[in-house]
Amino acid sequence: MDLSAINPVLLVASLMVAATPILLAAIGELVVEKSGVLNLGVEGMMITGAVCGFVVAVETGSPALGFVCAALGGAALALLFGLLTQYLMSNQVATGLGLTLFGLGLSALIGQSYVGIKAPATPRLEIPLLSDLPVLGRIVFSHDLMVYLSLALVAGVWMLLKYSRAGLILRAVGENHEAAHALGYKVIRIRLTAIAFGGACAGLGGAYLSLVRVPQWTEGMTAGAGWIALAIVVFASWRAWRVLLGAYLFGGITVLQLNLQAAGAAIPVEVLSMSPYLITILVLVVMSAGRARAALNAPASLGRVFHASN
Repeated sequence: MDLSAINPVLLVASLMVAATPILLAAIGELVVEKSGVLNLGVEGMMITGAVCGFVVAVETGSPALGFVCAALGGAALALLFGLLTQYLMSNQVATGLGLTLFGLGLSALIGQSYVGIKAPATPRLEIPLLSDLPVLGRIVFSHDLMVYLSLALVAGVWMLLKYSRAGLILRAVGENHEAAHALGYKVIRIRLTAIAFGGACAGLGGAYLSLVRVPQWTEGMTAGAGWIALAIVVFASWRAWRVLLGAYLFGGITVLQLNLQAAGAAIPVEVLSMSPYLITILVLVVMSAGRARAALNAPASLGRVFHASN
């Protein structure tokens, strides 16, 4: 094994790219769960966003328009989930699982004629002077706009939940929807807004896979990324900055195992391929040690059906 073939600067820079799809999906799901809704359809929304973004980007030649349509596609699928769970009061777990299966099937149908086509290039956002800095310039200041948008979303969600009145209302709905309803807040409307936001973020994460990370369309290309996003939210104890840490941990292990394969590590490829999932979950479980303490951070109304007549 030739470890000298691994460039640490490129490794860290690639880490940020690999973590972005997971981070986008996880931060959106964090907002959804803070409102008291459990949406297990993240994988379905991501793969729908991936195919919508890819198809639109290929047909128009505009990756930016592809990302916009990916967000709309993810939000539309999420609102279908919202309609079923908030108005028709279907079971959130079963509906979320159904949403994942529906998204996987729909994306395969839409994308079957786009297999093997290369996506238009997404330009990097070169920041004058900063991009030319040694080491730090390549690691931090030479990425595409979506990498910085994902970081801005984490900061924005953290500030929204911690300091804003809207964040306080969202958390109140997630903690006790009956009390929030008694105070005059529109619980279903607030939850639908959160659900749509989570779907849009998942769609953006999926589009990042098909337009930047790969970049091409492959059936089932999310490969469990949506489930990792769900796990990160839970084990990060519903805190925005720990979601960031968890996503970057997963991205780092993913990039490292690819580099180890390229360096000829004497480890079976199958073991290296599954290592990001195993190690990420293990570390996040250790981070959130103390099941009782972690459970206290969960929104009290998470997954509970809201009846406006109560």
